[in-house]
Amino acid sequence: MRFPTPLLQGRLIRRYKRFLADVLLDGVEVTAHVPNSGSMIGLDLPGSAVWLSRSANPNRKLAYTLELVEAAAPWGEGLVGVNTGHPNALVAAAIAAGTIPELAGYDRLRREVKYGRNSRIDVLLEDDPAKPDPRPPAYVEVKNVHLRRPQGPHGPDEDGAAEFPDCVTARGAKHLEEMAAMVSQGCRAVMLYLVQRGDCTHFRTAADLDPTYHDGLRRALDSGVEALCWSCAITPESIELDRPLPIRL
Repeated sequence: MRFPTPLLQGRLIRRYKRFLADVLLDGVEVTAHVPNSGSMIGLDLPGSAVWLSRSANPNRKLAYTLELVEAAAPWGEGLVGVNTGHPNALVAAAIAAGTIPELAGYDRLRREVKYGRNSRIDVLLEDDPAKPDPRPPAYVEVKNVHLRRPQGPHGPDEDGAAEFPDCVTARGAKHLEEMAAMVSQGCRAVMLYLVQRGDCTHFRTAADLDPTYHDGLRRALDSGVEALCWSCAITPESIELDRPLPIRL
């Protein structure tokens, strides 16, 4: 995914009310929309280098959107994507291109399809039912990951871990239950964790931040839900899936 227009570099002054950030841009203070409901631990530090996109829509209340943050030691290194509106499109494009082997070869890809208890699945993959031995539908739930802490909760051996979630997510726990229910109906269900940064070596749940989600993922995996994780290569011009990361729970 290439950004449609060049991003603008600035310095973060502060993030507040979850969805707002004041940024110093070319010597002028502007307020940007923060498309991220998480805590953004380690990525909301005043003075951090950030990159904004600017909308051409004159009707938008806030013209600027926070897209990238440059992680500073000890919170990692390199650019981190914080816009949670991008992962679904990134994953859908990668599946269509055959980049993710476990999800390649389906005849149809649909997005935002209703399922479960008033939910929508991010990506639904289906084979043509008329073909010989069609595979069962694959329900793919995409989660944005941007957290990397200086040291994991279990010691320095956890350095380099991408972690999810970065705060309590009741919605995420509900999705795990609904994915397990799809497996019980004979479908595939895949949790795909997209790490919008390139400085991580593996993935784990942040069990100390949300033990309910951690336990829920373990139960979901035991019930047959699959889990995949990919990191991204990020520049101020583009974000692309880069490589799979091992999952260590």
